Amino acid sequence: MKDGQWKNSKRNTNKSSASEKMTPESLAASIQNGSVDSKNIQDFVERIISENEEIRWDDFQIEQVLRSIFEYGIGPEQTAILTDSMRYSGRCLEWPEEWKNLVVDKHSTGGVGDKVSIPLAPALAACGLKVPMISGRGLGHTGGTLDKLESLPGFNVQLSIEDVLDQVSDIGVSMVGQTDDLVPADRRMYAIRDVTGTVASIPLITSSIVSKKAAESLHALVLDVKYGKAAFMKNKDDARELAKSMVDASNRCGITTSAVLTTMDQPIGCAIGNSLEILESIETMRGNGPWDLEELICSQGGELLHATGMVENAELGFLKIQDSLHDGSALQYFIEMASSQGVDVSIFDSEHSLCLALGLLDSKLSTTEIRSSSTGIVSDIDAMELSLVALELGAGRKNIEDIIDHAVGFLLEVELGENIDEGEIWITVHHRGELEELMIDRIRKSIQIIDSDFEPESRVKEWIR
Repeated sequence: MKDGQWKNSKRNTNKSSASEKMTPESLAASIQNGSVDSKNIQDFVERIISENEEIRWDDFQIEQVLRSIFEYGIGPEQTAILTDSMRYSGRCLEWPEEWKNLVVDKHSTGGVGDKVSIPLAPALAACGLKVPMISGRGLGHTGGTLDKLESLPGFNVQLSIEDVLDQVSDIGVSMVGQTDDLVPADRRMYAIRDVTGTVASIPLITSSIVSKKAAESLHALVLDVKYGKAAFMKNKDDARELAKSMVDASNRCGITTSAVLTTMDQPIGCAIGNSLEILESIETMRGNGPWDLEELICSQGGELLHATGMVENAELGFLKIQDSLHDGSALQYFIEMASSQGVDVSIFDSEHSLCLALGLLDSKLSTTEIRSSSTGIVSDIDAMELSLVALELGAGRKNIEDIIDHAVGFLLEVELGENIDEGEIWITVHHRGELEELMIDRIRKSIQIIDSDFEPESRVKEWIR
């Protein structure tokens, strides 16, 4: 391992220092009355991961505490302590001194057509930053970043730690899944939260997300917190509260962090579905991407360039990232990353070879064109409804064991603010078998067309630093 290493947890989980007197009931009570202290929280995390059976709590005991946090909350300081304790529940990545201040990452709370990470990571590398991006899979609607990347035949998202370190050193970017050694406390806590209905808690969401990013030993982080009809957070105030919590916890962990509030009512870009989103990502790295997708990439990338001192301000950073998309350098880094992670790069030689590799030319794949029933200006496209139909087509998972069909999805032929005539194609559906009339009707009703002018707004609404 030549340029980095995993450093061991600061805490010893074999010989626990956790208080023998603390019980789930006493900890839950202290959370409820607001008297929980740092030592209580540290001991709680230790009891989650301890190999000492006398110390380790079972799932029901952990649930008692999680439910108390879910119902009563904890303050910013306690949230930061929980985050930091979870961070050191496993091992943390350590980077060489000469470029540790260039290590960055981003996180999005997720949305329909959200493929921002795929062009952003190589664009950042093209601009001189180091990006050990750890991503996730999707449960619901459509696939996550890892699912999209696996649309490319051979793309290996389960690299060894040594390979990640070497690749980030040599190429500047990797995009991989979470390892077993990374924040094991979160792995166990989230599994319990998922089956006990305690997911939607700002302190628990904050500690889950930020602890994994902190374990990467980042210098800078940007958080894309979405709100709207197709987002986890439905309104701006709730999104702002979550963003502030994550920024605070991350900064307390020593990471220069900012968050951007972005809208999630319409799909991002024109593609929904794993292979289609890869195709759109590559087109974006050829300088031909949709304006809203490019805006999100450049604004977040510009923020990270500024946070690392690579540019004087985020506006200049925006332009630098944009240049990397239009001059082909971001695409070259993406191809190099894909090659390093197992992809035969000859698939990028032509659009035909790429579409063939992505399964979009599969003879068993059908396409259905749905036409506009009126003439006017496109003022809305219901991302939530389209995502639910995409899920029915097989683009996402209802259960964790479900297998994703990478090739199915939607390609929007029009964007917000564009004119459309009655009978003109506005969306193409990629699907298997016959498309049910009910689905066609749901898709047809997901577009709104008006007879007056409509100017689409920026998705970027507010920065929190």
